[in-house]
Amino acid sequence: MEYSGNALPLSNYADHVPRPPGYIPPQTIESMPAPQRPVGCPPGLEYLTQIDQLLIHQQLELLEILVGWETNNKYQIKNSLGQKVFFAAEENDCCTRYWCGPLRSFTIKVLDNFGQEVLTLSRPLRCASCCYPCCLQELEVQAPPGNPIGYVIQNWHPLKPKFTIQNERKEPVLKIEGPICHCKCCSDVVFEVKSLDEAQVVGKICKQWTGFLREAYTDADNFGIQFPMDLDVKIKAVMIGACFLIDFMFFERKG
Repeated sequence: MEYSGNALPLSNYADHVPRPPGYIPPQTIESMPAPQRPVGCPPGLEYLTQIDQLLIHQQLELLEILVGWETNNKYQIKNSLGQKVFFAAEENDCCTRYWCGPLRSFTIKVLDNFGQEVLTLSRPLRCASCCYPCCLQELEVQAPPGNPIGYVIQNWHPLKPKFTIQNERKEPVLKIEGPICHCKCCSDVVFEVKSLDEAQVVGKICKQWTGFLREAYTDADNFGIQFPMDLDVKIKAVMIGACFLIDFMFFERKG
């Protein structure tokens, strides 16, 4: 059979093969390779066993920039090499976003690189004022969905933002303490993660400065999370939830 010269190069054949519904392409170098899942590790959280820091980038939404209409938040979660680890998306209705603003209750679903839901973060509607210590902020983390693995609980303090990270049995594991002023210009805002006695800093959640224009006209923020490499993978996941709660409480307002 004579070669016609019109055949596609071998490297392009895969692009023209029909794909079944729901097909998800294999991981690329942009995505973190999936490691082996240890015993007792919830499905999808095996990625967290090999890292001690995460970068969280909130996506810019054109509608918010142009007309100021609040949309559901979406986040890319990456490792220190810039490889994608998870994608997080808020699920909410427009009335809740408009009337409740950053105080709103929410559900955030966290997906792995194969589109599988690995975490569900749930925040009920609560008060944000230190004048009402009986109704402070909290967040529940589930992995897999429907199975609670930890909680983030706001602690009352007249000046500083303080939180306790709890395990699935609601036992305290770590403390988080933020600065008195979280509206710093031209610098990062650091929330320290401490041991239960608050004597040792073991990690941090850092809201990164993104520049004058982005800070003034959008609420799309960048965060960095650091934690010990040998920290329980479930508590690492709860720290992701703590980062989202801190974002909504302190950095969702423009300007």
